[in-house]
Amino acid sequence: MRKYVSVLVLCTLFLCTLVGCKDKNAPESFNGNVARPAWTTSSNHDFTSSMTAVIKVDLAAQYPDIAADFVLMDNDLLAAFSGETCLGVASPNEGFFYLYIGAPIGVTPTSVTLRYYSAHYKNLFEAKDAFPYVSDTQQGNADEPFIPAFVCAP
Repeated sequence: MRKYVSVLVLCTLFLCTLVGCKDKNAPESFNGNVARPAWTTSSNHDFTSSMTAVIKVDLAAQYPDIAADFVLMDNDLLAAFSGETCLGVASPNEGFFYLYIGAPIGVTPTSVTLRYYSAHYKNLFEAKDAFPYVSDTQQGNADEPFIPAFVCAP
């Protein structure tokens, strides 16, 4: 049995060397050709509840090998979603996204998912984790912004 396991391990190592073992979720580059999304919130602005968030996007800190050249650009966008309903959209302002997150009539969000468009990479990213939607609260602030971890959007 021990000999069989040793042969299996050696074969696996050989195949990894031959074809390369990479994290399939880690891209070679974030460069894409995605157009800037037209994310919008409810046009009537009748919100039943709201919260705010101060968010910092730092792909270079999260992916130092892939995103060492990352910079925020004026054309970047960050949006908050509950499912496919857009709850808020913001552009960068002095290194942060000041996001107003409003729940329109008929939508009762329990969590917020962030989507980020990088004009630098012309690509979309999604936050790995959602955060709870809690009316009349703030997620992060200018002294301690919320810094979500992002992955390339599928």
